[in-house]
Amino acid sequence: MEKWDCAETQHVIHFWGPIANWGLPLAALADLKKDPSIISGKMTVALCFYSLLFMRFALRVKPKNRLLFACHFANECAQLTQLTRLINHEYGKAQPTKQQLQPAPRSVPPTKTATAS
Repeated sequence: MEKWDCAETQHVIHFWGPIANWGLPLAALADLKKDPSIISGKMTVALCFYSLLFMRFALRVKPKNRLLFACHFANECAQLTQLTRLINHEYGKAQPTKQQLQPAPRSVPPTKTATAS
């Protein structure tokens, strides 16, 4: 078994690692259409910190891994959007229901009748 060339190993790792990581932002973007009640606040915050950490790593490693940075930047944006949805769902104003959005039936005001005095 031959040893891998260091440059070849870096190219393989710097490509397939970020490609595998794209599942995180794609899953978060797919969840944007789902009800915000299923969002886990703890997991969303953990993924925000995770992506921040790896965005920094992607720029500090030699050679810079811009594909990994782009992946974690997209994940950070998606997770912050999910966190915003969760906060609005938990602490925001209640969303009006369809029944509340429909105008009330118009009532006819009572007519004044003339009374004999």
